[in-house]
Amino acid sequence: MNLHESGENYLETILLLKRQKGEVRSIDIANELDFSKPSVSRAVGILRENGYITMEDNGLIEFTEKGRERAEGVYERHRIIGSFLELSLGLDPAVADTDACRIEHIISPETFERIKKYVANQGDKS
Repeated sequence: MNLHESGENYLETILLLKRQKGEVRSIDIANELDFSKPSVSRAVGILRENGYITMEDNGLIEFTEKGRERAEGVYERHRIIGSFLELSLGLDPAVADTDACRIEHIISPETFERIKKYVANQGDKS
């Protein structure tokens, strides 16, 4: 399945909420993203149907291996692209974060690897 930007955003949000709170339910996602409960339920259902997450009887959302890998990859792209925008262009961190959130979904693997290398090399100079 080709996961679209919104699906990747949900996975990234689940990952970050799990890191903050330890556990995640649909209501947590709705509150974090300021989305309606029905919208989140539909998105969570699609992620579950496509093997990215499971939902326990008590409503807790868990990643499948595939889902965790995808979420970690999206979050890595977000962090590194944001760092790149700050380091190379001198953007304000809030602007860099907002732009990284959009770019992370469309960037080619080749371009991302070059950005990742650039950011790593900048860290070596510090």
